[in-house]
Amino acid sequence: MLTNTPPAVRPLRPHFSSGPCAKPPGWSPDKIDTRILGRSHRSGLGKERLKLAIDLMREMLALPDTHRIGIVPGSDTGAFEMAMWTMLGARPVTTLAWESFGEGWVTDAVKQLKLDPTVIRADYGELPDLKQVDWSNDVLFTWNGTTSGVRVPNGDWIPADREGLSFADATSAVFAYDLPWDKIDVATFSWQKVLGGEGGHGVLILGPRAVGRLESYTPDRPLPKIFRLTKGGKLIEGIFTGETINTPSMLAVEDAIVALEWARSVGGFEGLKARTEANAAALDRIVEGRNWLGYLAQRPEIRSKTSVCLTVDGADNDFIKRFAKLIEVEDAAYDIAGYRDAPPGLRIWCGATVDTADIEALGPWLDWAWEQLK
Repeated sequence: MLTNTPPAVRPLRPHFSSGPCAKPPGWSPDKIDTRILGRSHRSGLGKERLKLAIDLMREMLALPDTHRIGIVPGSDTGAFEMAMWTMLGARPVTTLAWESFGEGWVTDAVKQLKLDPTVIRADYGELPDLKQVDWSNDVLFTWNGTTSGVRVPNGDWIPADREGLSFADATSAVFAYDLPWDKIDVATFSWQKVLGGEGGHGVLILGPRAVGRLESYTPDRPLPKIFRLTKGGKLIEGIFTGETINTPSMLAVEDAIVALEWARSVGGFEGLKARTEANAAALDRIVEGRNWLGYLAQRPEIRSKTSVCLTVDGADNDFIKRFAKLIEVEDAAYDIAGYRDAPPGLRIWCGATVDTADIEALGPWLDWAWEQLK
């Protein structure tokens, strides 16, 4: 029988935020290599450490040599904006939106770039009809909707003979799902999601078709310095070997290297994916055992395995705030309220840096909070 007494066992690491996310297990500041701190990122050592981060990302993602990786300013948002501002306009544009960040790309395409895109929307918890997409257009979409808990199921809907470019905001998907890199021309993400790294820097991945666009098309809009990827009509290759556009935080870079080395220690990409899937399965068992909990994304094939969004029977925003605060003050779970623009609910991060045992320990705490407030 449930009582007012909190459960005896707390998650050892109650970090379930969907960004920034839990640090890798065993993380400590002592693991960070501090040799570059206080030195130039353009020094030999600085370029070496930046290139190491790029090489480790390529290894952990099993990214083909056809795709380039660059570290850029502004987190995932900066990386995706850079791609939009430098490449869009050569073709008609289609934008897909089923959550807040996808809507952000719609706003930028319409109001800032004034591209008059075709917009295909779906409500929170659902996915648009992907068969509607015209691939003679450039297509912008979010692979995994962090605020809705909805993901595209795979890359089968992206044709190999597409005329337009595919732009994938993949920040909550990279390192968690099998991504078909031959179907992705532009991908962006940030270290603060599945790797549990620090914020502030984005990662831009360009396939050969995207490079071709950059070298053959010059937009008629002004481009800020931190967006410029070409010079004299050619890709600035240095960006993709560690010569960043502006000054990066080398502390954040070193922290990312720690996370990537941890990823290698747990089996690389396959190990990261397995940990994510185990966490999502553990949360699924919790949801299945409680009639007052449900999924915002009701169809399993489109349900996120990283940023899992839950519904709470009869809850409004005030209830969710009190629910999340009740557990937080007990140090049992941090930052589990749903995103502010999403329907009222909970959001539990199940990415690879979370331990499955902590997901399992969360269940009784959800019961306890529900019993206090229902």
